[in-house]
Amino acid sequence: MSEQPVILIVDDEAHFAKLLKLNLENNGNYEILTASSGEAAIEMVKQHKPDLVLLDIMMPGMGGLQCLKQIKAMAPELPVTMVTAVWDEETGKKALQAGAYDYITKPVDQQYLKRALLVKLFR
Repeated sequence: MSEQPVILIVDDEAHFAKLLKLNLENNGNYEILTASSGEAAIEMVKQHKPDLVLLDIMMPGMGGLQCLKQIKAMAPELPVTMVTAVWDEETGKKALQAGAYDYITKPVDQQYLKRALLVKLFR
């Protein structure tokens, strides 16, 4: 079993997920997993028990908010950060009410993300 914190990136945009994964691997000692759908994310959470999830909101099939609710039902303590290309205050409120601990927009500010990960993973 890895001693590195495990981060699950969930995004249907493969290019974005790959860039985010590479950036996190280059800037921290993390094991990075990826999933391209909400359904796949649920299975990854069950199998790998990540330490943190970065979850896209707008995805075909199971959307991010629905996925967040299912993740929180399985693992209430698991920190989930919602990631979106479009800021929508109402969706942001819904995500936080459903248990997300943060809500960030694309393109992701890498310095902000790094600080947020440090706060959540090493508290």
